[in-house]
Amino acid sequence: MQIFWFLPTHGDSRYLGTSEGARPVDLAYLQQIAGAADNLGYEGVLIPTGRSCEDPWVIASSLIGSTKKLKFLVAVRPGLHQPSLAARMAATFDRLSGGRLLVNLVTGGDQAELEGDGVYLDHASRYEQSAEFIRIWREILARSHDGQGYDFEGRHLSVKGAKLLYPPVQTPYPPVWFGGSSAAAHDLAAEQVDAYLTWGEPPAEVSKKIADVRARAEKQGRRVEFGIRLHVIVRETEDAAWKAAEELISRVDDDTVIRAQAAFARMDSEGQRRMAALHAGGAKRSRAELEISPNLWAGVGLVRGGAGTALVGDAKTVAARIEEYAALGLDKFILSGYPHLEEAYRFAELVFPLLSRKAQARLAGGSLSGPFGEVVANLDAPSRLVSQS
Repeated sequence: MQIFWFLPTHGDSRYLGTSEGARPVDLAYLQQIAGAADNLGYEGVLIPTGRSCEDPWVIASSLIGSTKKLKFLVAVRPGLHQPSLAARMAATFDRLSGGRLLVNLVTGGDQAELEGDGVYLDHASRYEQSAEFIRIWREILARSHDGQGYDFEGRHLSVKGAKLLYPPVQTPYPPVWFGGSSAAAHDLAAEQVDAYLTWGEPPAEVSKKIADVRARAEKQGRRVEFGIRLHVIVRETEDAAWKAAEELISRVDDDTVIRAQAAFARMDSEGQRRMAALHAGGAKRSRAELEISPNLWAGVGLVRGGAGTALVGDAKTVAARIEEYAALGLDKFILSGYPHLEEAYRFAELVFPLLSRKAQARLAGGSLSGPFGEVVANLDAPSRLVSQS
């Protein structure tokens, strides 16, 4: 089990849908979050992409020197990047970071944003372009270890004699992760990527997606790994966690929800459609309606695009829900919480010790692996209030 955290380059706050309690996203704050994730033992961080975010490659590059082991899941965008340039960027980052790059293939689903970036392809054509893009990208990087060039001529993209002089650290290339819920997305995942990501749907629906992608991959003679993107709201008690969930959206008014849902409805993303269906396009508002599966809450998606669900509960319950997803075949968990600095600590302190032995072994490099906590004063043999072996 690999536990990742999230860098909020689109903004961070104690309350969704409002500027109240908002924090400026500057380098110092991002260094705090990345440093916390690194020290606590998270595997890596996801850096979002899009018009509302700071550029993920610039952000990731700025954090190499302030982290030691943390991996960076950074987006490539077909239509915005050319595959040869993206391959050089990936190889350079992988070398400078000592092999800490993961690549997130993002096809995009917001037509207005895509057109603003000069991409005018429809949904089907974008996936065709993405398939050509990542094939070229993979081949250029894989062949760079032997100094070979690569030729490709496709419907959307072509290269002739594409070559890298400086290969990446990871062989044959930094792993490619990808998420999408349409049939075209599942085909692309089965054919070319290393890890398929889903947003946080109820376990039964996630199981169906995993089975479909796995079956398509097997037909290609390939094996794909699986991960999930979720928010988490964990507290010492169940009641406190649900109160925190309600507080998170307590400043959201009807007009904000209506405008947000109208913007999401214009997207042609199947994943976004499925997220919206979980809260009926904003019609569901009560806790009973928004708890769409035990401890899985769809309140975040009222005003936030993309991942819109959170695991809510006490530490034991949240750990159990994570293990339930893991039992379906998921081993990569990309988590986040508002605000991201404090919640990175809270989740690590409360939940890490409750995960499986296998997960704890992966997390053992973090600072939680040894004694920590306040030293008890005025004792002949100083001990600590909390410790963990």
